Amino acid sequence: MPQDVDVLALENQVCFALAVASRSVIGLYRPVLEPLGLTHPQYLVMLALWQQDPRSVKELGAALQLEPATLSPLLKRLEASGLIDRRRSAADERRLDVTLTEAGRALRAQAESIPQTMIEQLGMPIAELQSMQASLTAIIAAATRSSD
Repeated sequence: MPQDVDVLALENQVCFALAVASRSVIGLYRPVLEPLGLTHPQYLVMLALWQQDPRSVKELGAALQLEPATLSPLLKRLEASGLIDRRRSAADERRLDVTLTEAGRALRAQAESIPQTMIEQLGMPIAELQSMQASLTAIIAAATRSSD
C-alpha cells in the first residue's frame, strides 16, 4: 500500500466491505424467502439438502461450515415446519441423518426462481457475480487455512 494510505481507514478494510455486502445481500433475500417460510440460514440448509439428501448432521455442518450449536436450532425449526426429518441412522446409532420430507422436496420447485430473482435485484452482470463468488470462495479457503 502507498505510504499516504491510512491502513486503518474503515473504507480500506476487507472485513468491513464483506460485512456490509453480506448484510445487504441477505437483506435482499428476506422478502423473497418469506413466502416460502424460510429465513436465509434455513434456505442455506435446504440448498444443501436439495443438493444431497439425506445427509448426516455432521455432513451438513461441514458443507455449511456451521458449528453444531448453530445448526441444531435451524434443523429443529425446519423439522417443526415439516420440511425435514431427523432420525438416528440404522447403520450407526451415533449418526443423526437429516432427510427432506415430501413438503421439503416440493419446496424446491418454488425456490428455483430465487437465483434469477437475486441476479435481477442486484443488477450486476452474471460474469461479475460469478467472478465475485470465486473470489469469496478463495477468501474463505485462505481464512480457513490461516485458522487451522
